Amino acid sequence: MKTISSLLSGAAAVALLAAGAASAAEWKFALEEQLNEVQGVFATRFKEHVEANSDHTVAIFPYGSLGESADVTELTQLGAVQFANASPGFMGSEIPELNVFLLPYTLPEEGPVLADFFATSPTIYQDLAARYEDQGLSLVVMYPEGEVVMTTKEPVASPADLDGVKFRVMTSPLLVETYRAFGATPTPLPWGEVFSSLQLNMIQGQENPMFFVESTKMYEVTDHITYAGHNVYTTAVVANSAFLDGLSEEDRAVVDAATQAAFEHIMEYQEGLTQRAEDMILKAKPDMNVTVLTDEQRAPFRAAAEDVRATYVEMVGEAGSKILDGFAQDVAASRERVGD
Repeated sequence: MKTISSLLSGAAAVALLAAGAASAAEWKFALEEQLNEVQGVFATRFKEHVEANSDHTVAIFPYGSLGESADVTELTQLGAVQFANASPGFMGSEIPELNVFLLPYTLPEEGPVLADFFATSPTIYQDLAARYEDQGLSLVVMYPEGEVVMTTKEPVASPADLDGVKFRVMTSPLLVETYRAFGATPTPLPWGEVFSSLQLNMIQGQENPMFFVESTKMYEVTDHITYAGHNVYTTAVVANSAFLDGLSEEDRAVVDAATQAAFEHIMEYQEGLTQRAEDMILKAKPDMNVTVLTDEQRAPFRAAAEDVRATYVEMVGEAGSKILDGFAQDVAASRERVGD
């Protein structure tokens, strides 16, 4: 079984630009978030480990400094950037199987099981990793960033409450299908337009992990936060494949160890992160309404999710069924190891 520490074998593709970057003293790491957010915390620990154990430096580029997510992915494919976050929500158009991470009620909800799953899943580190290599990228690691919550103008306790609500989603057919199944009017928008669109009531809802709701001040333009337990935001760290193939055994070992250290750190960092972010939101906006849906209230959302799973299989085909089966097996194995 491949795990995080053994994954970084990379593809054999060679690009002149990437090969040149392999020997450079500075490695570039581009994010989809800011330095004080989860991806920035991971990248900072990765940087600290690399710089303490090699003669390389790591330059971190927060969201926006090198363009949007698509721009960063392209720069990584070209080898101008060595490492980057390329989350499944953005890469799903290139790698359809990755849309599995957008399916509601698919990932384990228990923290220890979730951590073990992301550390060990052969479906991630074999099947899905191979699909990244088709894009000239190597999957370094995947990790969760916290439970996704809905933030809306009006309270949400059932799919009926989303009727007529224009709900922002990433430009993903699966997310569009998810919120259509949940009863909303899904509205794909670039992230940079979300705050103003909520402010102007052009949309009435969006979803993100709680820490991101707090750091981006989404609570200022919405009045209700709902925990429906439907998903956990997942991100992926990728590297230019030719860059990894050009590393010496010593440098490859440094990358592996830095990845492992950063993964362990980010999982510890996230313990209590959602609650801390919620507390900060309520301090800043005491009249913000926070609702945790009961199992009974979640039941119709779970039922709607079955239609989305069918859409995923229809979109991806036999490979999609294989990924879903693999996830089920991997989650069961994690539960057995963890003891839940």
